[in-house]
Amino acid sequence: MAFGRRSNGAREKRRRRIRKLRLLVVVALLLLVASAAFTYGLVTAIASQIPPLDPARHQSQADGYIYANDGKRILAVLRGSQSRVIVDSQDIAPYMKHAIIDVEDRRFEQHRGVDLRGMARALWADVSNKSVVQGGSTITQQFVKNAYVHDQRSVGRKLKEAALAWQLEQKWGKDRILTAYLNTIYFGNGAYGVQQAAKTYFGHGAKKLTLPEAALLAGIPQDPTLYDPVTNPRESRARRLVVLRDMLQQLDITAGQFRAAARTALPKPGDVHLPGTEGPAQYFVNYVKQQLVDRYGARKVFGGGLRVTTTIDLDLQLRAREAIAKTLTDRNGPSAALVAIEPDTGRVVAMVGGNNYRRSQFNLAVQGERQPGSSFKPFVLATALQQGISPSSTFVSQPTTLYAGGTFWVVHNYEDAYLGPIDLNAATIHSDNSVYAQLTRIVGPANVARTAHELGIRSRLRSYFAIGLGAQAVNPLEMARAFASFANDGRRVDGSIFGNEPRAILSVGEGTSKRPDVNLPDLHQAVRPEVAEQVNSILAGVIREGTGTHAALSDGRPEAGKTGTTENYGDAWFVGYTPHLVTAVWVGYPSTLKPMLTEFHGSPVAGGTFPALIWKTFMESAIKLKNYPPDSFTSPPALYASPKRVVWRDGRLQVDNGNCHFAADILFVENRGPKHVANCKPNEVDVPHVVGQKIADAQLRLQRQPLTAVVVYKPAAPLQRTDIVIAQYPRAGRLSSYDKVTIVVARPLHGVVPRVVGLPMRVARARLRAVGLHPVVAGLVGGPAGRVVSQAPLPGVAAARGLEVRLTVARG
Repeated sequence: MAFGRRSNGAREKRRRRIRKLRLLVVVALLLLVASAAFTYGLVTAIASQIPPLDPARHQSQADGYIYANDGKRILAVLRGSQSRVIVDSQDIAPYMKHAIIDVEDRRFEQHRGVDLRGMARALWADVSNKSVVQGGSTITQQFVKNAYVHDQRSVGRKLKEAALAWQLEQKWGKDRILTAYLNTIYFGNGAYGVQQAAKTYFGHGAKKLTLPEAALLAGIPQDPTLYDPVTNPRESRARRLVVLRDMLQQLDITAGQFRAAARTALPKPGDVHLPGTEGPAQYFVNYVKQQLVDRYGARKVFGGGLRVTTTIDLDLQLRAREAIAKTLTDRNGPSAALVAIEPDTGRVVAMVGGNNYRRSQFNLAVQGERQPGSSFKPFVLATALQQGISPSSTFVSQPTTLYAGGTFWVVHNYEDAYLGPIDLNAATIHSDNSVYAQLTRIVGPANVARTAHELGIRSRLRSYFAIGLGAQAVNPLEMARAFASFANDGRRVDGSIFGNEPRAILSVGEGTSKRPDVNLPDLHQAVRPEVAEQVNSILAGVIREGTGTHAALSDGRPEAGKTGTTENYGDAWFVGYTPHLVTAVWVGYPSTLKPMLTEFHGSPVAGGTFPALIWKTFMESAIKLKNYPPDSFTSPPALYASPKRVVWRDGRLQVDNGNCHFAADILFVENRGPKHVANCKPNEVDVPHVVGQKIADAQLRLQRQPLTAVVVYKPAAPLQRTDIVIAQYPRAGRLSSYDKVTIVVARPLHGVVPRVVGLPMRVARARLRAVGLHPVVAGLVGGPAGRVVSQAPLPGVAAARGLEVRLTVARG
């Protein structure tokens, strides 16, 4: 009976398991049916959205408008058709199709809209690099995003994008998808679609695109601003090389075609013709378009119905052009760029970027980055004043050689004229390079770069010592904006919408139904107000009695400014201002750094010549037009200053302990200045790095410093070189003259590998065996029979018992 009960219980358990399995199967089938129904419904719903994706159906878009500052005068119409011209597949060069597929979606022909393998590869690359380095979207998905889902950021958007891409592949062929994609993507510089891009950059249609042209265009859509060949030629060339390598890997081009295309020059900035006719202030309009595209995207800008009111004052714009035309009368002579800004509002009220917009769309005021020369010195001055250095501090104007960053920097004044002991006021007024090189070393070049960026310079600045003399490139727009911060009590004006950018746009609206977004002034204190007041006072002397006397305004009102001239007379600047208007003027040759040695009536063009004259002509007409009052700058406070002997050391200003080289006596206001005392050593010298040098060379280098070399030996590892320094103590830093530097040299325990190249094989074998080495013939080559042609390892390295030496022997 007990056995029967156990048997019945087991059968009951089996029945329960079977019922559970049946239930699970039923649930799984129901879920499968539900999933299939959901997928079918999703695909069916999405299928109805396929026809509107065709870019040919998107030509009826709402026009947008760019207005002058009065909100009435139209400067440009923002039409979608202005930047996109639809072409058929046969009107697109095969090179263009191969290039875009190879760089963006190499499995385009294999997948069905969603590439799971590509997504996995991109995910792995992102994880490996701990950042987003690859995108997993296919060309079909990108086209769907551009044409339908736009810039929504959500999981739902991604799902819809993938589903729509898959469904699109069921209805459209690959060539139709690729053609539609090429007709919709943004190629920078206002060119929307491959046909307009080809005309913009190369002056012909997409059908005639060559291999290097197609590779250049294919690389731009990933980041149209970064890979713009006009503003970023180095990045654009590198990106084109990436595209060409991908095409070579996919066997779409040969190695010879790769090399020839890689050597091809980029389009000249002057040959890049942007679409459309903008009317007055063309260069300014194009700058505004780029700001809009960066903020809102090309699709919304072109054909999105925006109403954009800008800051440009067309009356002042006309006066700016007239001032340049009046001063620069030689058609074959230099050109000029001019930017004018209201300092209290940050409004860009005039911008001249070139002589002829139809001939060249390269904007010298924005894209033309050139060395500013001495017009950059006010940023060094402001840095010093921020640190509490008094402008009454005295320096010696003389030929100067500075030791900086391991090298000697020789500094000369303009025309080799030196003034002896002078204070910072006089050094600024007379633009003394010698004094400003010394000042740059004291305040630190990294701090100069930081101050310039705070004031409004946007270009990348490296912390080289030459920064103080204006050796790093900037553009007139950012120079005008930075000087406007001086005129505005040290406050930089940003925009509430566009952030740390020149305020060229007042408002952006969409049609008449919505309230426009207003780009209000957003003030940031870049330097203390008293610092700006001191800079203004000193720069007023530049015009009154220094290098900028040609800029003196006829009515004698308060003004300030700074000249700038590069060493070879290739660039000349004048940046000046009154309390109500700031104007930067650059003069030079746009396409080349050509010395202007005779263009100013037989004399060189310096900042105090053509640029100062253009500035004066424009400012006087602007003052008359706008009736600006002759207000004065706020006078700087009179501050007590006391001396300190200081030195720039280890990245900061420190008090000299009596042993420091290059120390200077500086006046600091209100007991400001460094408190930390430097730990300079008596007769201090830098410890040079000699690791890797031959022993004799290292000893000589230390002797010249002068330091004392002490050689110690360390047992050599097999194959280690024994003729060079392998370590040193200390590795860097500073010591007193003739202090000891220990250099470590490897000493072989079993001798070194002898040289046997050129010896008969019999002699070479005997020589190697005599020192305990094992010769092996590794190969035979042509040459005198029986002689050793090469050996490995090379002679002179540490040997070891039984070490194998491979010989290549001539067979005759």
